[in-house]
Amino acid sequence: MKILVIEDNTDIAANIVDYFEDKGHILDYAADGITGLHFAVTHDFDVIILDLMLPGMDGLEICKKLRHDTDKNTPVLMLTARDTLEQKLQGFDSGADDYMVKPFALQELEARVTVLANRRNNNSKKVLQVGDLEYDTNTFIVKRAGNPIEMNPTGLKLLKHLMEASPWVVPRHELELKVWGEEMPDSDSLRVHIHGLRAIIDKPFDKPLIHTRHGIGYRIADLDEVSK
Repeated sequence: MKILVIEDNTDIAANIVDYFEDKGHILDYAADGITGLHFAVTHDFDVIILDLMLPGMDGLEICKKLRHDTDKNTPVLMLTARDTLEQKLQGFDSGADDYMVKPFALQELEARVTVLANRRNNNSKKVLQVGDLEYDTNTFIVKRAGNPIEMNPTGLKLLKHLMEASPWVVPRHELELKVWGEEMPDSDSLRVHIHGLRAIIDKPFDKPLIHTRHGIGYRIADLDEVSK
């Protein structure tokens, strides 16, 4: 993988760079927001690791400019010392794909970066697959075990975000934000739509793919494959 690290804390940046380079990856590094945005726009990376608080331009502004002012869709993992729901929602709203709170384990950072890089590759193919479930995002055709499944637009949005994140759990608030944006539904809407997904994706088949993490969120995963 080719990774860009935008982080003004030199110790954290050095630890990340050393860890990933030891794994055989290629890294570039920027210590301020303006330089980091320049690197992100003028080079191709598999993933960007982006600190929230930066001199020159903060991580939220970098992410917004990357998403709205350029044609770059590079996955962004945002780092922050702030563990509040408001900060996380601001990060996702700016276009971040994942979020980690400092301090963090480098092994978990590696796992999340790998998932984002793989997700980008899957997105470029436009066909998402989890177990025997397939979703062609070009044609909006969903199949499980080769059987076509009819879905409404909201169900397709939910399915897309869950499959892109697989096998990770997607928090409830993140799903609601990505599917409904600022026009948030009532508190039962997400649960109702997930129930509808289960009725057409899981119930007709032997193995469930949609899983609930109570109090956290949902994920789509083939647990037999994940446990290997």
